[in-house]
Amino acid sequence: MKLLIDVFGWMGSGLIILAYAITLMESKKYLGYSKYLNLLGGLLIAGNCYYYSAIPPFVSNMLWSIIAILTIYKTRKKNPKANNRKRLT
Repeated sequence: MKLLIDVFGWMGSGLIILAYAITLMESKKYLGYSKYLNLLGGLLIAGNCYYYSAIPPFVSNMLWSIIAILTIYKTRKKNPKANNRKRLT
């Protein structure tokens, strides 16, 4: 179990770094994915921190995930037609 929790923690860190790298790219093609990578990465790291009773980073990563959820919600609410178009294609 410990190994699985460690792997999830490392995966979460990798996803957050990937999300940051995407925001730095000049191409905006994959920018929409960074919100989802931040959400999943934050949750994976939070799970790892909870397992190890590391409460301050647990809280930080839960807040990171909440911010990602709010960003996803705001983006979908702001442009519902584009979201429907993406689902149809």
